[in-house]
Amino acid sequence: MQGLMQDWPLLIHRIIDHAGIQFPGREVVSRSIEGPTHRTDYGAIRARSLQVAQRLGRQGVRAGDRVATLAWNTWRHLESWYGITGLGAIYHTVNPRLFPEQIVWIINHAEDRIVMTDLTFVPLLESIADRLPGVERYIVFTDAAHMPATSLKNAVAYEDWLQEADGDFRWVELDEKSAAGLCYTSGTTGHPKGVLYSHRSNVLHSMSLANPDCLGLSSRSVVLPVVPLFHANSWSLAFSCPMYGAKLVMPGMRLDGASIFELMESEAVTMAAGVPTVWLMLLQHLQKEGRRLSTLKRMLVGGSACPRAMIEAFEHDYGIEVVHAWGMTEMSPIGSCGSIKAQLSHVEGNALIDLKAKQGFAFFGVEMKITDDAGKSLPWDGKTFGRLKVSGFAVTRGYYGIDDAGLLDADGFFDTGDVATIDQDGYMQITDRSKDVIKSGGEWISSIELENLAVAHPDVHEAAVIGVAHPRWDERPLLIVVPKEGRTVDAATVLAFMQDRIAKWWMPDDVQVVDEIPHTATGKINKLKLREIFGAYRFPGT
Repeated sequence: MQGLMQDWPLLIHRIIDHAGIQFPGREVVSRSIEGPTHRTDYGAIRARSLQVAQRLGRQGVRAGDRVATLAWNTWRHLESWYGITGLGAIYHTVNPRLFPEQIVWIINHAEDRIVMTDLTFVPLLESIADRLPGVERYIVFTDAAHMPATSLKNAVAYEDWLQEADGDFRWVELDEKSAAGLCYTSGTTGHPKGVLYSHRSNVLHSMSLANPDCLGLSSRSVVLPVVPLFHANSWSLAFSCPMYGAKLVMPGMRLDGASIFELMESEAVTMAAGVPTVWLMLLQHLQKEGRRLSTLKRMLVGGSACPRAMIEAFEHDYGIEVVHAWGMTEMSPIGSCGSIKAQLSHVEGNALIDLKAKQGFAFFGVEMKITDDAGKSLPWDGKTFGRLKVSGFAVTRGYYGIDDAGLLDADGFFDTGDVATIDQDGYMQITDRSKDVIKSGGEWISSIELENLAVAHPDVHEAAVIGVAHPRWDERPLLIVVPKEGRTVDAATVLAFMQDRIAKWWMPDDVQVVDEIPHTATGKINKLKLREIFGAYRFPGT
């Protein structure tokens, strides 16, 4: 027997409809690419999204077609998503930080018909357009006054293009399992892989993340998504904020510490989300200028492990709650958040920071397990390392356009490629990527834990650890550090600082000081590149 509830498909356009009806005047503030601050609201975003859908339809775009967006976080980028999905087409977010060859590959692989882009990226697209034969038109997110002369095919200013539609349009009827968004992994090895989100997965994921133990959103929230829209749905904030009527503050392309601080203060931001590198720049600005944030209450940190020292500084020195999160493109993208459970509310001091340094517990809709290489489940004791596997309504079951039979295990779990522990309270901690884990004398060493410890040294700005071949122990850790501005790093001092804080056999065998550590397109430390740079390195005495 089935229930007698209405069939009400979970479609993305219902989010902006709800925001436009219940919170029509709630602001969406953007730093425009042209310069001035732009102000609009959810009522106007909804109206213009209908215009986008109508105009794309007149362009010949149909349900299932892919429309690429190569753009920063602004109101135009946001409304384009709702318009694209409201037509039944698929938004394809292109990461401009990828290599041009990768951008060419993913646009062609996705078979994008239209590319919508910011002024910033017009030169980039002009340099590769001759290798994008399937693109029919380029729409530049600007107005006629700022539209540059360009060789891009059928290029048009977005505002001119949009005015050719009056918005008298009905959203297309769709199955909630229809594809809605396409996002490619950063592809540090081989070609990037496309993850194809559905309307249903995006809506459910956004509802789950808004809970008090993660984003903590309400209509009283003022949210700054520093994480770009091209990083897997901007961690759902493009959907979660309109869903709950939170004011959105979009930073555009200015992501330095001073610019983020100014925007947070001028718009009274209460919650923000971004990767550790951004928050490090903000922290350095606060410390250098002796400033404080007057309204920010919560900071979501993800993308890579957040150094313990950074968590401690924001919480102790500035009174900002740091919520450590974890996820990946294949998970839409967030899978865990590090709020404090009731049974741990008594924890304080260093023990509390230790707990917050973990990546948190899975929220509703995500199941986790750790296994050995044979697939046997391992205990949740906070000590046993294993392969982290996940299952849920917003977890991929395959990659777009790739024959990947066997991607899931026998129980339907996806192997994340991370190595982790899970403690008895359900808190998960990433210790490494499986390809980065250091195996010394048959035992595993966590490069992430070593990196976080090194960054706590007062002279160290950034740190990375890689395994280097050793004639006796197979591999030993090499610590690579970047000094803070105006400081010098003494290897012996750094090792002495670490000595009593980790097991003796975890200690790096050497320290190398560099001016810069390479990063991937998503802001993570590029250990593949580091292994190339130090490919000929040998430890002293070996």
